[in-house]
Amino acid sequence: MAANETTHKTFSFDLISPERRVMSTPARAVTVPGEAGEFGVLSGHMALLSDLRPGVVFVEVEGESAPRRIFITGGFADVTPDHCAILAEEAIPVEMLDGAAIDAALNDLAEDLTLARDDASRARIVARIEIERARLNAVQA
Repeated sequence: MAANETTHKTFSFDLISPERRVMSTPARAVTVPGEAGEFGVLSGHMALLSDLRPGVVFVEVEGESAPRRIFITGGFADVTPDHCAILAEEAIPVEMLDGAAIDAALNDLAEDLTLARDDASRARIVARIEIERARLNAVQA
């Protein structure tokens, strides 16, 4: 092998939502939106469990030039040296997100927030606003 060539070991990657297995593939690398910040996973990663925040999972698949980008609304990741599993509350490929629909949802939620009558309702609406803002950031990135 030439000095400038690199080999990328792969590991098993699964992304599962309540509805279905979204992806199951060997991956070279995965970037995950952890609750404490983004983290990368490569083959041989130490074992860890992490809560996930709304954001984009980047999956580098062998033979593909660009990473796959999947928006998740949260969940958790289970990482071992040879496997990464993400159990997501919701998962959708970024290219399927609609910026105009997200803007409309944010406008509706802003109006709902002004009409909220109690702290619990406001907290639920604020949480939904944060998810929609994360979706919008994913579309605009």
